[in-house]
Amino acid sequence: MSEKKIFTLSILTDNIVGLMQRVVTVFTKRKLNIDSFSASPTEYESIYRFTVVLETTEKIVQSVAKALENIVEVYRVIVYEDEDLVYQELALYKVSTKVISESNQIENLVREYNARILFIGKDYTIIEKTGHQARTQELFEKLKPFGVFGFSRTGRVALSNKPMTKVNKFLEKILDQEKVQFKEVKN
Repeated sequence: MSEKKIFTLSILTDNIVGLMQRVVTVFTKRKLNIDSFSASPTEYESIYRFTVVLETTEKIVQSVAKALENIVEVYRVIVYEDEDLVYQELALYKVSTKVISESNQIENLVREYNARILFIGKDYTIIEKTGHQARTQELFEKLKPFGVFGFSRTGRVALSNKPMTKVNKFLEKILDQEKVQFKEVKN
C-alpha cells in the first residue's frame, strides 16, 4: 500500500461563480479531507489559482488531478510536494493589551517568532505571524497561557520554486485563443 504524504495542488482556472463548489466536490466524492484551501488571482489577468493541501497517496492525488482537469473551466492542475514549493500561511492572534503592558513576555515571543503587532486597542492587541503551519501553531501554543481571545489562520499560499515554462506557454496559448474567440464573437 502506498504511503500517505502531504500534497499541494495548484489548480489554474477561470474565475466563475460556482466553480469552487465543483472543485471541492471532487474531493468530497472521494471522502478526502482538505487541510487547506485558498484562492487568488494569478499573474495572468483572467486566470485564478486554487491552492489545495491534502494528505493522501500519490495514486489518489493523481486521480484527483485528472478528475479536476475534466472540469471545463479548469485549465491545468499541478501536483507538488513541499520541496517543490515556497509556501506560507498567515495567522492572527488576539490577546489582552493589559497582559502585554504588564510583562514583556509576549513582546519577547513576538520578536522570537518574527511576528508583528498589527493593532493595539484599549482591550485587545492583534499579532500577525506568517510562516509554515507548524510555526504559526507553535506561537499559538506559546501564547495560550497568556489568554488568546481569537485565533485565525489562512490557507496555504504557494508558488513553485522551479521554472514553469511549459505551464506558462500552455496558459499563454489558452489566453491567445480566448482573445481570438472573443474577437470573433464581438464582430
